[in-house]
Amino acid sequence: MKVNYVIFGILFLVQTVFGQKPVYSHLLIDEVLKENANAVVRLNETTIAITAQNAMTIQSKVATTVLNDFGLRTLNLAEYYDKNRKISKLDVTVYDGFGKEIKTFKKKDFRDISVADGFSVFNDNRALVLNYTPISYPFTIVFETLVETSNTAFIPSWRPIDDYYVSTEKNIFTLNYKPELKLNVKEENFSTLISVDKNETTNSISYTATAIKSRKKEELAPSFNKVFPFVSFALEYFYLENVQGNATNWNEFGKWYYKALLEDTEEIPAPTVQKLKQLVGDEKNKTEIAKIVYQFVQDKTRYVSVQVGIGGWKPMLAKEVDKLGYGDCKALTNYTRVLLKSVDVPSYYTVVYAGNSRRNIQEDISSVQGNHVILSIPSDNEMIWLECTSQIHPFGFQGDFTDDRNVLLIKPDGGEIVKTKTFSESENLKQSSGFYSVSENGTIKATLKMVSYGIQYDNNFPKERLSKEDQIKACKEEFSHINNMKINKINFLNDKSKIEFTEELNFEAENYGQFTGGKLMFALNAFNQSTNVPKKHRNRELPFEIQRGFTDEDEITIAIPAGFHIEAMPNNVALSSEFGNYKIEFSTVDNLTIRLKRKIVIHKGFYESSKFEEYRKFRETIARSDNSKVVISKS
Repeated sequence: MKVNYVIFGILFLVQTVFGQKPVYSHLLIDEVLKENANAVVRLNETTIAITAQNAMTIQSKVATTVLNDFGLRTLNLAEYYDKNRKISKLDVTVYDGFGKEIKTFKKKDFRDISVADGFSVFNDNRALVLNYTPISYPFTIVFETLVETSNTAFIPSWRPIDDYYVSTEKNIFTLNYKPELKLNVKEENFSTLISVDKNETTNSISYTATAIKSRKKEELAPSFNKVFPFVSFALEYFYLENVQGNATNWNEFGKWYYKALLEDTEEIPAPTVQKLKQLVGDEKNKTEIAKIVYQFVQDKTRYVSVQVGIGGWKPMLAKEVDKLGYGDCKALTNYTRVLLKSVDVPSYYTVVYAGNSRRNIQEDISSVQGNHVILSIPSDNEMIWLECTSQIHPFGFQGDFTDDRNVLLIKPDGGEIVKTKTFSESENLKQSSGFYSVSENGTIKATLKMVSYGIQYDNNFPKERLSKEDQIKACKEEFSHINNMKINKINFLNDKSKIEFTEELNFEAENYGQFTGGKLMFALNAFNQSTNVPKKHRNRELPFEIQRGFTDEDEITIAIPAGFHIEAMPNNVALSSEFGNYKIEFSTVDNLTIRLKRKIVIHKGFYESSKFEEYRKFRETIARSDNSKVVISKS
């Protein structure tokens, strides 16, 4: 019998590769997990042991098969350390696509870098980082770490999924702890979206999730913490930078925070107090006094971060801020609080999760939370909120950095969870009024006045601090639907007392109207066109969120050239839905003048995925109506 040695060789090779079944071979990954995935986490195993109030170890092993260049960006080969956080183990092993080991890295191979934020004068936080460039894809990288720390105020949270376009074969999280330290657990978003197994004893808790398919990033999707499973942990008795802490409840936590971190910072130089009292004079109204103090702080200080040891949580001494003229959010907020106290105006140091995407202090798990500090002043039945790091924000104005979220007030007699200012859609208002004329060759000359309030004020008032060149660039970007735009005049008025920002523009643009066959056609709504139409999703999986509502009101007068008449005018449109309302009306003042009135109201809300297409069509209709055209022709 004749032997086919080529076939025999192939079969031997296949048996060798597949028979051994190396655990990290990409061939062993379920094809379902490869769909829409740039990387697959083969194993993410974390084991935490809290052996005392001031002793915690965190052991981690993460094996990730990277399928392409985009997947490479999901790797985070870094570990952080400081004087109270020691890295005991740091190993990386790289395997090729078939699971064969090709490279190893030890702690000595990592770069030691500072993790300063760019503002810090002092910062002792550092990281060991490895940058790896692969030879080819796919490959698997196994990252193993062991960290020891005395800080038990921050127990790592657990998420079975960390990013879009990443699948997970297995994720295991185990936390062992001393029962007398009293562990509190907060579970969120546990649903059928991702199946989770939980096991719990008197001194341990563990979670396991397997076969998690990659998720596509969908437009307007809420933050991960609002959709996917998320577990937070906190000890009632913890340790923070050599300070023992107690977080039985928010009231007790607030007492501890004030006594441990704030109470001994309140000394202020007598000359500063005397100067403040001179500025205040005979003023009795506490809000007006607070305005004087806030302006004093804005004029005297600047923001600089200080992150050394307990300085990451404890403010600088108020007298040091007074002397140096700078501080971080904690220092400047506390300094303002102490100054207000010296002129008999009560205020509260307030901890918040800051950022444009809203995040709440978790009300039902008292612990060290937040990433920023602001100041609150009680006034009648409401709070006045101050952003003490800003030298430009008006008194009492919160923008989208800290609006509409739960925060923690730190009072001498305890902590309290409250909510910051929520701007209604009517408060987030932009009113536009203007005039433009169209010449027979399609050139428009326009004057426009826009006044912004609420979050729309927050979005626009920084323009006044831009260079002239950047102001013109920002204007052209805002009116990107107008080609050949030439800005003749820009004028801004920032009324901080009313918290309103006025923009006055004078511009012209050639070929705005298209002239053919004796007819001129152009979009009547030349200024405030809504062009934001969400992309169509064939199989939308995630809910969607409109984080902030708003209102736009426009009234524009348009002059057409002499010798022309209106041949075709757009129809009026009125829409009403659970997402908002829209109305645009076109009318003639006389034979050569058209008036446009428009109002759009968008509601904030959290909506199920099934409603996304309805919302998309709502915005599509608005965009189409905003771009509706008039046709004029020579008489």
